[in-house]
Amino acid sequence: MQKSPSFAELSALSNFTFLTGASHPEEYMQRAALLGLPAIAIADENTVAGIVRAYSEAREITRQVAERHALEARDGLIGPPAPNPQAPDWANVPRLIPAARLVLAEGITLTALPQNRPGWASLCRLLTTGRRRAGKGQCDLRLEDLLEHTEGLTLLLHAPECASDTWLDQARRLTRHLAGQIFLLMAPAYNGQDAARFRRQAQLAQNLGLKPVASALPRMHHERRRRLADVLTAVRTSTRIDDLGRAALANSENRLRSDPEMRRLFKGFEDAVDRAAALAQSHIFCLGSLRYEYPTEVAQGETPTTRLRRLAEEGLKWRYPQGAPTRARSLLEHELTLIAKLNYEPYFLTVRDIVAFARKRGILCQGRGSAANSVVCYCLGVTSVSPEIGTMVFERFVSEARDEPPDIDVDFEHERREEVIQHIYDRYGRHRAGLCATVIHYRGKRAIREVGRAMGLSQDTISALASQLWGFFSTGAVERERMREIGLDPDDPRLKQTLALVQEIEGFPRHLSQHVGGFVITEGRLDELVPVENASMEGRTVISWDKDDIEALGILKVDVLALGMLTCIRKAFDLLAQHHGHRYTLATLPPEDSRVYDMLSRADSIGVFQVESRAQMNFLPRMRPRCFYDLVIEVAIIRPGPIQGDMVHPYIRRRNGEEKVTFPSDALGAVLSKTLGVPLFQEQAMQIAIVGAGFSPDQADRLRRALATFKKRGNISEFRTLFLRGMKANGYDNDFAERCFAQIEGFGSYGFPESHAASFALLVYASAWIKCHHPTIFACALLNAQPMGFYAPAQIVRDAREHGVTVRPVCINASVWDNSIEPDDAGGLALRLGFRQIKGIDEDSAIWLTAARANGYGAPGDVWRRAGLPPAIITRLAEADCFTSLGLTRRQALWQAKALTATKQLPLFAGDIDGEALNEPAPQLPRMTSGEEVVEDYVTTRLSLKAHPISLLRCYLTPGAYPHSDPQPEGADASGGDI
Repeated sequence: MQKSPSFAELSALSNFTFLTGASHPEEYMQRAALLGLPAIAIADENTVAGIVRAYSEAREITRQVAERHALEARDGLIGPPAPNPQAPDWANVPRLIPAARLVLAEGITLTALPQNRPGWASLCRLLTTGRRRAGKGQCDLRLEDLLEHTEGLTLLLHAPECASDTWLDQARRLTRHLAGQIFLLMAPAYNGQDAARFRRQAQLAQNLGLKPVASALPRMHHERRRRLADVLTAVRTSTRIDDLGRAALANSENRLRSDPEMRRLFKGFEDAVDRAAALAQSHIFCLGSLRYEYPTEVAQGETPTTRLRRLAEEGLKWRYPQGAPTRARSLLEHELTLIAKLNYEPYFLTVRDIVAFARKRGILCQGRGSAANSVVCYCLGVTSVSPEIGTMVFERFVSEARDEPPDIDVDFEHERREEVIQHIYDRYGRHRAGLCATVIHYRGKRAIREVGRAMGLSQDTISALASQLWGFFSTGAVERERMREIGLDPDDPRLKQTLALVQEIEGFPRHLSQHVGGFVITEGRLDELVPVENASMEGRTVISWDKDDIEALGILKVDVLALGMLTCIRKAFDLLAQHHGHRYTLATLPPEDSRVYDMLSRADSIGVFQVESRAQMNFLPRMRPRCFYDLVIEVAIIRPGPIQGDMVHPYIRRRNGEEKVTFPSDALGAVLSKTLGVPLFQEQAMQIAIVGAGFSPDQADRLRRALATFKKRGNISEFRTLFLRGMKANGYDNDFAERCFAQIEGFGSYGFPESHAASFALLVYASAWIKCHHPTIFACALLNAQPMGFYAPAQIVRDAREHGVTVRPVCINASVWDNSIEPDDAGGLALRLGFRQIKGIDEDSAIWLTAARANGYGAPGDVWRRAGLPPAIITRLAEADCFTSLGLTRRQALWQAKALTATKQLPLFAGDIDGEALNEPAPQLPRMTSGEEVVEDYVTTRLSLKAHPISLLRCYLTPGAYPHSDPQPEGADASGGDI
């Protein structure tokens, strides 16, 4: 007798049904493999956001099974594969069936299973329709939408507890329209009444003319997740766990089940179990069959290949007006050949066109990351880093062996990036372009707060627990001794249970957000590849998958990122052209200026990109950079990864000749020679694994991915044993191997690729060059690009004045919105502070004020009458001491501003009609002390040109300056501490 096919679960709910499902998609795949299920469908409510993670896990299980087969075959434990061999239990690889659970506004729930590629397109467009109709995170799907998008779909109609007449009418309409495509889903309630429930569902199926299909409708992969499922329900409903009532799960049965368990549950209805297995066998659509088509980028009859070559050749002439060197030409030819072989020309053309749009609009941009390895990107204007500066090679960017799509990150001015984003939407359409999603996961503090509230902990207890965590560190850092120190009992049952649940929920997806700038662009409809939905920000649409998901499916993205320093540099370039007539770009700045390196060696780097932190300023005098590649190392070395890996001090000792440069072997010497034997870049970490530990390229690639996702998944340690074993086999001692792995592991916390560091180093040099040669312009541009960087406006202004810059205060008759440059008294340039420095003044008000100024204002009332600004704005201007040039003190100007009303005065009361003036005596306002002036300056403009606050306290801070009996003479001036 032929054995029935094994049961397959067709409607498993994962934790991508946020705050409902209690298991990761990956856990379902692992559990399905252990239970022997041949297939499983992950079907989340109105989304496919978790599908790719299940697909990636299925591929990982396949890889592990293949490795074990190879290992046991080598050791003779199993023979060579025979035709249709009986596979051992560990060899089961469940097949993922992509699906979604559709919850319609009419109260009908169905599971949609794509039969083929058109079916997947129908599902994606259906979800897009519902998502675009609703706000962020919501879906408004209707029955009419479903009837329009049914091609290639199998639908499983969920039977309700009690079928109303309305529900039956809608179900019959679906049955008539979708004859042969729709089945009734039978599922247990695990309440002891399932036999009667199945009889009712079977009768309902017969009445509707549908065949029943069995499902466990699991919300978790294993019964141990029951408590967490209830906590998620409590968080979703803003309810304490003790008050859930019927909303809590009655038991732990709502889990993934094996074939024998399902046949026991569905005794008497085994045909429904068999039908689930048969449907699984007939649905062969796989995410791996998705064929992503990039826009062809054909223009004016040129093929992508000829167009890319033409633009690259033109760029070569532009970049090298005196003639390109032989090496640059040979590199360009090599890259174009490889790009053509892999058919990546359209991708490079898309990035080039986006960059060309930005340059046409005067938006400064700079490619970073692996793009700095490419002569093609240099010639197309994507990056301004010449590939000749280092030893980077193109194959680290585009590799035939890795068979991975390239990834170009382009930074744009942070104030104008939205122009670029909307240009992409306008050019390709929202049906062809969308931003990637970002999955927001539960991390330490959020996990403690939300689980703590659900478990009924007091707010004080929750705050005390959360205060013991730093950033996203694991909750395991909350130790018993420390809990006692903060007044908590580590043996309290409720507290112990809460912390256990916090540990369990860490890493769970909380909701979807939008990626900072990763665009997916397609030749056909994007919404037939992946659902598109609204973002919270107006004018933005995002896809359901994050950057790791699209990488797993081989989908290309273009990163359109924002960088504040580019705004600063572009504004500085504009000021240089306006006041000095010099027009610079990032690529045409005078290279290798010794004065710039001298300035950096003195740690004179306030405001300079990437080297303005205290750690960098402490390191610069020891590093003493003398060339551009020194800046590349400077950027890469002061990072959490190299610091935690103990790479900083060995490098400095070797650079300064205090320690001999040695290499454990010639092979590793070739990898580490340019960094004096100390691994500083991610590429070196991978090369150490390949050369030193004998990793295969595939293993090294998985190590790279682990480095990239260390903070999120923390899975680098799985390579430790393999690495140490490989180093030992190649003759390296254990201490050296342990040290190497610790350094590699350190890269999991923000280690830099060499190419990324090179791109940032160019911005370091550019900002340092402007600061060195044009400190007035640099300070002006830096203030106009705020908020950004480490330093507040007060520190930027103080540093500028220390460099000889004349800084002038905000003036009602001289300032504009932005900080500006004007002639000083010595034939140079002075910095005039703008209205943007004043808290409470908006740009529109400043524009009206400037437009109505004409020959200047004579009093606060003039600004009120001529510019039409409300009295509150006039008051803010007076408080910021903007009327000093009119001979008014801050208090006098404020007195006049306060006299204004919200409505215009009638002529009879204007006070200056026909020469008549009100004979009100001038008020005698007390003079503000220097300390009061400085305080008001900081309150209104966040800086003061009158005195540094500490100078007013110096007498108190200097021992012996004044007798204790009379520490401060009354009425002292500012230098004496008049406060």
